Amino acid sequence: MSKFLTISLVIIAFIAGIGIGYVITPQYSLTSLDSIHIKGLGEADRNVDLRYLDAMISHHNTAMELAIQAKNNSKRSEIIGLADEILKDEPAAIDELYEWKKDWYNDISRSNAENIPNLGIYDEKFDLRFLNALIAHHEEGIKMTKEIRLKSIRLEVLNNADYVES
Repeated sequence: MSKFLTISLVIIAFIAGIGIGYVITPQYSLTSLDSIHIKGLGEADRNVDLRYLDAMISHHNTAMELAIQAKNNSKRSEIIGLADEILKDEPAAIDELYEWKKDWYNDISRSNAENIPNLGIYDEKFDLRFLNALIAHHEEGIKMTKEIRLKSIRLEVLNNADYVES
């Protein structure tokens, strides 16, 4: 009976260890990206473009936060170069979206990045975590652009959707 109990406890500890390890790893937090826009942009009403602008500003801010983590932690020049490019290009895109928000809706409220995955400290898989997070991030952006194309009639927004996908 003692041997059976010991084996059972080892199996239970092993399963619990796997579960706890899964939850505390940086990759686990990447699965939350799928839940960002479960509600989508809502109905095609007069505020759909405003919701898109807020979501896209948050989207660009998240890209910048991921890039900062990559720039600070990666050892690969390709990853650092990609992070530098993101950090150089995203502020102009964000500024343009804020300008439209102010001009069209007289809304000067700021949007923050949401659900930023913690990529963790540098190890042999850091760059892979960054690239996987960036891929998931861009897939989410494409979901938003596909949705706004069905709901918006504003040329600037539709052109922005094209730009985001390019």
